[in-house]
Order: sequence, then C-alpha cells, then structure tokens
Amino acid sequence: MSRPPLSSGLLRDPDFGRLFAATALGQLGDRIIFLALPLVAIVSLDADAFQVGLLTALTTAGSLLVGLPAGAWVDRLRKRPVMIAADLARALFLVTVPVAWRAGLLTLRWLYAVALAHGVLTVFFDVAYVSYLPHLVGRGRLVEGNAKLSAIRSVTSIGGPALAGPLVGGVGAPATLLASSLGMALSALLAISIRGGEEKPEPGGHSRLGRDIAEGLRFALGHPALRAMILGDAMFNLSLVMYQTMLLVHLERAMGLSPFGIGLVLSGMGCGALLGALLAVRVSAWLGQGPVIWLAPLVTCPLTALMPLARPGWTMVVAATGLAALSLGGVVRVVAQSSLQQALTPDRLLGRTNATARFVSWGGIPLGGLLGGASGSAFGVAATLWIGAAGMTLSVLPNALSALRGHDV
Repeated sequence: MSRPPLSSGLLRDPDFGRLFAATALGQLGDRIIFLALPLVAIVSLDADAFQVGLLTALTTAGSLLVGLPAGAWVDRLRKRPVMIAADLARALFLVTVPVAWRAGLLTLRWLYAVALAHGVLTVFFDVAYVSYLPHLVGRGRLVEGNAKLSAIRSVTSIGGPALAGPLVGGVGAPATLLASSLGMALSALLAISIRGGEEKPEPGGHSRLGRDIAEGLRFALGHPALRAMILGDAMFNLSLVMYQTMLLVHLERAMGLSPFGIGLVLSGMGCGALLGALLAVRVSAWLGQGPVIWLAPLVTCPLTALMPLARPGWTMVVAATGLAALSLGGVVRVVAQSSLQQALTPDRLLGRTNATARFVSWGGIPLGGLLGGASGSAFGVAATLWIGAAGMTLSVLPNALSALRGHDV
C-alpha cells in the first residue's frame, strides 16, 4: 500500500481521508446514541435509576461476552470487511427502536436487546478498527494517525450532543436514533471505498482458537507496560461508567436541564476532547508517551468532583468545565496509550492484544453500570458521582507505579 511521505500530512492520503470521514460519520452516530438511548429509557419508558444502569451494563457487556474470541477471529481476517459488516449490522439494529416505538411495541426489554446486540457488534468493530490503523498508515505515523482520528471523534463529541438535544426535543428520543443508524450506514459505505489492499492473515484452524486467545493474553498481560495500562484502564472505566450512569439522571432530574441543555453540557465535554486531540502530539513529544499516560488523568480526573457540588446556576457552568477538562486529559492519554500499545505489539498479535486490553479494561464496564444504578438507588445520585470521581482519580496508580513513569517509544 502506497503512503504519503513523512513530510506530508496523513489527510493527503486518500485512503486515510476516507477512514477519517468514515470515523466522523460513525462517531457522530455513536455520540447521538450516547444521549438518545438512555433518554429513550428515562423519558419514553419512565425507567428508574437501576434500569438505566442495567441498560448501560448491557450496552457494554459485549466486551465480556465476546471480547477475547473477537481478537482471535479478527487476527484471522482482513480488518476492513469486519468494520464494514459491524457498522451495517449496528445500523439495522438501531432502526428497530423507532420502528417499534412508532408501532407502540417498544419496551425496556426491546431496548435491552438492542443495547446488547449493539455492544457485541461494537466489540468487533473496535478491535478491527484499532488493528487496521497500523496497516493503513504504517508504524511511523501512529501518533499522528491516532491524534487526527481522536480530533474528529472530539468534533463529533461536540456536534453529536448539540444535534441530538434539539432532535430529542423535537421528534423524541426514539426517532433520533434514525440519525445514528444513518451515520453508521454511511460510515460503512465510506469504508467500502478505501482502495488500498490489506494482506490476508495466514489461515488458522478452529482448533487453535484457544491457543490463539492464550497467546494474546500472555503477551498483553506479560508485558509490564501493557499490563499497567490495561489495569489502569480497568479502574478508570469502571469508575467512569458509574459516574456517567448517574450523570444524565443528575442533569435531567437534579439540575432540571432539558435535553437541549444536557446536549450543551456534553458538547462542552466534546470541546475539551477536541482541544486534547489538538495538543496530544505536542504533549507526548514534550513529556514522553509514558508520563503522559498517568499525568493527564492525575491532573484532570479530580475536577469531576465539581459536578455533585453544583447547583442550578453558575456553579453548573463550573462543573461542566470540569467535565470538559476530564475529556481533554482523557484524549491526551488515549492518543499516547493507543500509539504506544500499537507500537509495542507485533502485527500478527494486534487483534488479540487489542481484544485482551479491551476485555480486561472494559470488562468492568457492565459492572460499573450495575454498580452505578445500584449505588444511585441506595445512596443517591450525588454520592455515586463522588464515588466515581474518586475511582477515576485513583486509576492513575498502576501506571504511575510502573515503568511508564519514564517509558517512551
């Protein structure tokens, strides 16, 4: 596959440009889901705190159900067709929500089933997506490629909620999911148009699946730097999902925000993420990829404690700024971490290493959703936000106590 010279930007590469555009549309659809799907449960189906937590858990349960075998299967296949198939299937499942709502058939069980199917397909998409980038841009351009893709994801984090808020207010949360479905379908069509070839992996028999999974586990958890990043991610993600599970409930019921107001708060987080993407390459070059991975969350995660202290008015603006800072630090960390993980992993193990990292670090997300819902019911929404903020801050420990204190690639 021909690539532009290192002196030129990756966006001059037509294939990367198509991936960039596909990422924009797919992520726009995903950001709308982030707001619309819980609001379908909260507003249209009058779900309580635990039911919202269960919906969050089912959305992310795919990492536990198929996380490890997904990596082994993806390593046996070309990555781009997996991405295309997953996008098209997700689009079809999402369409069923407004159709069922229009027919008067929509229930929480239906919503749970769609959330679970979407989550399983997302596992395959994400494993293939992360594994595909080194094939597309080469290992020398990973930081630049990850930074540009993070930038467009951040832009959609701004535009998605800003678009979803008025849509939810105007046509209802179920119908808003049509926009998500359309975004994923268009993403698949753009991925189809990528012309560069991808070498087909060596075939492997079904009997080797267990050994393939074990090899990926040994490599990812046996490497000190990778192990520290995965464990830190696991702590962060569990705490983040506890926090996020109650965040929408807090904004809608305690702060009295409309869907449009909630969309503005989430768009502010997207602004922080965009700034983080624009700064990520420079910060990594200045501090080194290893130190960035633990310093960024150490500086920004404590600011999430401002939200449970907020009241309607100016303190809400301050708390929203803290959420924007969390997103800024998160993107700076993820760009450095993804690039380091991809650089440390041989091509033949990319899928399994990414899947192992996702299985361990995302495996606690369903538990986080359930814990968030249960904690919100037992101790209150504000207390759950405090617990989540503390857990996110403590997640820096595995990385800060490892060789990543000064590790760079």
